[in-house]
Amino acid sequence: MSKTTATAIALAPSSTLFGRLLASIDRLLMKSAEISNRNGDLPRFGL
Repeated sequence: MSKTTATAIALAPSSTLFGRLLASIDRLLMKSAEISNRNGDLPRFGL
């Protein structure tokens, strides 16, 4: 196995963890926007 293949395999779990983190932040922001929209307010975009 070459070094690049080993490096790519080693980085896969951390990128998955990072993807899960971004997905959870995205869900939180979307939920906040839905609540703001239901209350008649303008949603705040971003963090």
